[in-house]
Amino acid sequence: MTGDQATAVTGEHVEVDVEVVGDVHLQARPQVPTRPVQIQSRPPLLFGREAVVRELRGRLTTGWRTVAGESLVVEGPQVGEMSPAGGAGQIGVPRVVVVHGLGGVGKTSVALEYAHRYLPDYQLVWQFPAEEPAVLSAAFGRLAALLGLGEAAQGADPVDQVHAALAARTEPWLVIFDNAPDADVLRPFLPPAGPGHVLVTSRSGNWPREQGMELPVLEPGAAAALVLARAEQEDARAAVEVAGELGALPLALEQAGAFMAETGLAIADYLDLLHRQRAELLAQGQAWGYREQVTTTWQLAFENVERSHRPAIALLRLLACYAHEAVPYHLLLSQLERRSALELFRADQRRRQVYGRAPLSRVRLLRQARRRLAAVLTMQELPRDAVAVNAAIGALRRHSLIGQPVDGAVPVHRLVQAVTMDQLPVRQQRRWREVAAVLLEGLLPDDPARPESWPRYALLLPHIRTALRAFSPGMDKAARYLGASGNHRTARALFMEICEALTATFGQEHPSTLTARHELARWTGELGDAEAARGQYAALLPVRERVQGPEHPDTLAVRHELARWTGELGDPAAARDLFAALVPDRERVLGAAHPDTVAARRQLARWAREAGGLSAGDS
Repeated sequence: MTGDQATAVTGEHVEVDVEVVGDVHLQARPQVPTRPVQIQSRPPLLFGREAVVRELRGRLTTGWRTVAGESLVVEGPQVGEMSPAGGAGQIGVPRVVVVHGLGGVGKTSVALEYAHRYLPDYQLVWQFPAEEPAVLSAAFGRLAALLGLGEAAQGADPVDQVHAALAARTEPWLVIFDNAPDADVLRPFLPPAGPGHVLVTSRSGNWPREQGMELPVLEPGAAAALVLARAEQEDARAAVEVAGELGALPLALEQAGAFMAETGLAIADYLDLLHRQRAELLAQGQAWGYREQVTTTWQLAFENVERSHRPAIALLRLLACYAHEAVPYHLLLSQLERRSALELFRADQRRRQVYGRAPLSRVRLLRQARRRLAAVLTMQELPRDAVAVNAAIGALRRHSLIGQPVDGAVPVHRLVQAVTMDQLPVRQQRRWREVAAVLLEGLLPDDPARPESWPRYALLLPHIRTALRAFSPGMDKAARYLGASGNHRTARALFMEICEALTATFGQEHPSTLTARHELARWTGELGDAEAARGQYAALLPVRERVQGPEHPDTLAVRHELARWTGELGDPAAARDLFAALVPDRERVLGAAHPDTVAARRQLARWAREAGGLSAGDS
């Protein structure tokens, strides 16, 4: 107290001397035993994280290490074992585990579940908001006041006060630093000593390997169970599909379930709406424990990357155009070290012309040229050399916008991809998709039937299906690879898509459309449906003859396949007659030694022998 009637209070521990001025008396204030606990409420639903919580417990508690010596100075936070009860002359080294991962993956929920589950084991449990250093410092001040440290060391930094108090404790404690930006920002705040555990959650992936514990998305079964529980419905099949569309991201699943619970929308209807209005739907619903929706949870990360590292945000936009499986970014971008963006687009234009996929009208050619020039400028935003590429990958990893790179490939969550593209105007989306397609087409070997090229096609197939249009040369190559490598069913399905796309784009009688129809019939037959294959070739033949002429090599190829499948259907005599008419035409057009002519003679011998028209010796 101050003023004319001031009372001075001095003392130590609970023995307090009171000096009285006037009639004012202050009695000694007794100490109250405290067990400081400040954590958010326990998550009501936490599907599929039991193994994660067990692993977290094991990493925090397995093994103990003590460091002896009165003169020991512990420099900074360390990962290691600690003494459960310091003891004289010993300093416990806190064990640190950092749960990191994509925004919305449930890092805080896991940390809270751990804290509530093992609360009885700790004499102090404190959760710090670690996103802003200023806010974090203020939170240390509140804990220091609760521990009664303010009067004991007036003017001292509250962070130092709390560190000293934690180091002096003999009972285990747990402190949680929630949503830490990165290791450098957090380092001054981590307790350097004491018998405790330090649990950090962060979106940044740049932590020491010994500390880091990356949290994946949920397993499919747990993700579907979460949707059912939050939506309070029982359509398990639709829940599995919703979980798949949302990439099993807990934030998205919670948000979807909350929206369905609030509106009464059936899970199947939500799925349909998600297909049609994804961007709008991802902004609806409030997930428990999250302040943000899917559409905003990564917004700050996007802005930080775009402001501080433009090549990194360009790379993210490129990665968003491919499948969510691991994208071979190193392979894709390596082309930019050898050739300019303009050279890559010119090479792509030549490919289109070779495959007959370039537009024929001048108006469409001019429109395509203007669009491609804009895409060339967009491609130039990408990092080109290895140092720049690795720097861009590092910037994206710091915000957990991409997964862990392995062998030059990196996975990207499908919702990160979706939100990245949805933020762009439609024209910019088209440009990035054009860039992605050109880079991908440039990696595809020219002969997909050669086994040496199959590993490359297998690596790129998910991205071909995602990034290329059905009428692109690369899609045609991929379908041929599938057929040649034995996947006849998928080859036929893909050529059906290609035929439809080419018909819609170039017309029914365009040479590219007719070639695709030929391939569709081929893989239909190889799949075992000889009757359908023969019917498709029979329908194709008169169109080939009218459009390209009766002696065009492509027309002769249709006649060859029609004769072959006629024989496969059980009519060797008819097959023999068709090949007998084909062989002289091929000899005249292609020459007697041409491989196609030789193949026709072999087929003639085969079916003549089966029909009884030739002896084995004549064949």
